[in-house]
Amino acid sequence: MEEEDGRRHGPEALTEDEAARMLAGMNEVIRAGEEMRRLRTEMIRLFAGFGWTQDTIARITDMSQPAVSKQIARCAADEPTPLLGLALDQPDAAWLEGRLWALAEEVSETLDAARCTRFVGALARGRKRFTPESSDELRRLLEEDLRRGAAGLPAAFRAAYDEISRGLDVGPKPAVAGSAPASVRRAVARQLQRDRLRGDA
Repeated sequence: MEEEDGRRHGPEALTEDEAARMLAGMNEVIRAGEEMRRLRTEMIRLFAGFGWTQDTIARITDMSQPAVSKQIARCAADEPTPLLGLALDQPDAAWLEGRLWALAEEVSETLDAARCTRFVGALARGRKRFTPESSDELRRLLEEDLRRGAAGLPAAFRAAYDEISRGLDVGPKPAVAGSAPASVRRAVARQLQRDRLRGDA
């Protein structure tokens, strides 16, 4: 008969529960790493579509030129280059999530003891993913931070939050057919929003 979960399998062994807790953190790191590798591959494909040379892509991705060449070769030659507009006010879910993430990062770095800090850390480590429910949770935390820190935060933070929230409230629209994957759109929107907030601060 098999031993029940949580039992030790030998006098010096960890319990199954102890082993599961220990591996859970490792699995999160591994999963996040795999997701980042997939995202980097998509970004390389996007950069190649911009017409950037492999040397340029290698420099900005901190990869060797042969490694970049191998990544590009994996993409089918007849596969169309993904579309990516760079306007900040795009209405699809991934774009709005990227902007929301950027705002939360800026608030977390600017406001002492920001409520959204743990959430931001969980996103960065891959422990949380964007869903309608997690977006709502992050919005609630940001709303509280923006209210509590209104005197010390730039007005641009509140303006960005209101704009993003309106987009999420009316219901995000699908991305245009042929657009870059959601992970790429989220990453690009996140960076563009952070750059904008730092320029407006």
